[in-house]
Amino acid sequence: MICTLEKSIRLRAFAKINLGLRILAERPDAYHEIRTIYQTIALHDRLEISLRKAGERIRFECDNPEIPSGGGNLVYRACDLWRRARGFPGGVRVRLEKMIPAGSGLGGASSDAAATLEGLERLTGEKLPPRLRFSLAAQLGSDVPLFLLGGRVLGCGRGEEVYPLPDLPPRKCLVVFPGFPISTAEAYREAGLRLTSKDKVRSIDNVGAWPQFPLMNWGPAENDFERVVFAKWPELARLKRHLIRAGAEIASLTGSGSAVYSVFESTRQMLHASKLIPKGWLKFGSRTLSRADYRRLLCFR
Repeated sequence: MICTLEKSIRLRAFAKINLGLRILAERPDAYHEIRTIYQTIALHDRLEISLRKAGERIRFECDNPEIPSGGGNLVYRACDLWRRARGFPGGVRVRLEKMIPAGSGLGGASSDAAATLEGLERLTGEKLPPRLRFSLAAQLGSDVPLFLLGGRVLGCGRGEEVYPLPDLPPRKCLVVFPGFPISTAEAYREAGLRLTSKDKVRSIDNVGAWPQFPLMNWGPAENDFERVVFAKWPELARLKRHLIRAGAEIASLTGSGSAVYSVFESTRQMLHASKLIPKGWLKFGSRTLSRADYRRLLCFR
């Protein structure tokens, strides 16, 4: 029997930035051990999710034709995992409006998947046990579990092991996307080659530098991917320097890139910095989201 509290639900899938990211070691499972601090921001995609009658399948639609459909899409996979975990006999329909650039390091696809799990639970009125929710999220991707929490989050393991951190005072956030994506898998491969000594097995040279993250304030933040990405795209390094000179408390690559973000205390500072962005690059004026704001704004009419 399909029990619905609403015929459909609309959700925001918020982006994240990384307030520092350290690559510690290559793991036996071929992933890399990392430490990072995630922070959710107001930039978001939008989803509309509805449940269908028994016998129907998953139907996914997106306003961006470049976004894959079917099993290659995290939203589709989130629906499939949830249906299997619940033994749900009905179909699911999802419409996605994309604003977060793909391949930017802002976690758009992961956030879409997490919002899908949240929406499906709200539609049925039945929450999965927390351990199962986080297990499903981790199966979907390393960044997905953080979006089940929101706010400021410590990420360990390959990023999927998450712990909520106290929120800091709100800040304005300028996000810049240069117009090209960066493959996370390729970035990790290159980072491993650059950061690992030949005479060490599964050991990253800067492992002793952890922790050097801003646990009680906004900055500074260091991202190990910058050594790889900035060497290939020096224009991103120049952008970071310009943003810091413009008064940013933090300016950094987010995730493996290609987006660069900066955090400011005032709107005036952010607007001034936005004038430094090269023509043709996308820029988003946003703000940081506390955990309470994240939960409050997740659903909308």
